Amino acid sequence: MESATLKFRESTVKAKPLPRHVGIIMDGNGRWAEMQGRPRIEGHREGSASVREVTRCARRTGIEALTLYAFSSQNWKRPSLEVTGLMELLREYLIKERAEIMENGIRLNAIGALERLPAFVRTPLEALREDSAGNKGMVLTLALSYGGREELVQAMQAVARRVENGELSSDSITEADVERELWTCDLPPVDLIIRSSGENRVSNFLLWQGAYAEYVFTETLWPDFRGDELLDCIERYQNRERRFGLTSAQLRALP
Repeated sequence: MESATLKFRESTVKAKPLPRHVGIIMDGNGRWAEMQGRPRIEGHREGSASVREVTRCARRTGIEALTLYAFSSQNWKRPSLEVTGLMELLREYLIKERAEIMENGIRLNAIGALERLPAFVRTPLEALREDSAGNKGMVLTLALSYGGREELVQAMQAVARRVENGELSSDSITEADVERELWTCDLPPVDLIIRSSGENRVSNFLLWQGAYAEYVFTETLWPDFRGDELLDCIERYQNRERRFGLTSAQLRALP
């Protein structure tokens, strides 16, 4: 059961303008485990509990879209035992969370080179994506086998094919033409990107989409990151002035 304090904080945060789309780089699982003398996979398992709590908090608060960087293109280079363990945890998550996702009207989405995922993960992933496609609540996107540069390359390739087919001229290509080919094309603009664990880099995550996002870096390792931490980050976002290249005076003059 959620604490009364957390529920009160959620209601307070909801009273101010919210980020429509929040992306999270979930970092620090391995270090969390190593600091406790436990296998790295145990940190990832505890991190799954954080995914559950953060998703619940985001949904209750009114976030439209939550994108979680769960497994990067570069993570395939990790030791095979760790990769296998991560894939098994992902399958376990998709099966265990299915009922809650459906009951709460969440639409599950996934972005990345999904064809690289093993079949025992793709099967429950695609089934849940299909079954939740009509849900009207928050969109929960899992970035799996994902890389921002890789996403941009495939988008450029798609745009190039349109030029070759005569649908576009090279001189007429716009930002909208690129955006329609991104894996996130059906999601709201990203307003806030959070990274846990004290690292201050974006690690190939939502490179195009994060151009004007607000970034919040927190020292908390992901297994310790729960609803209160998410609300802290949202409050930091709410206390910033987003100018998009304008001056403060220009913003104040806008209708």
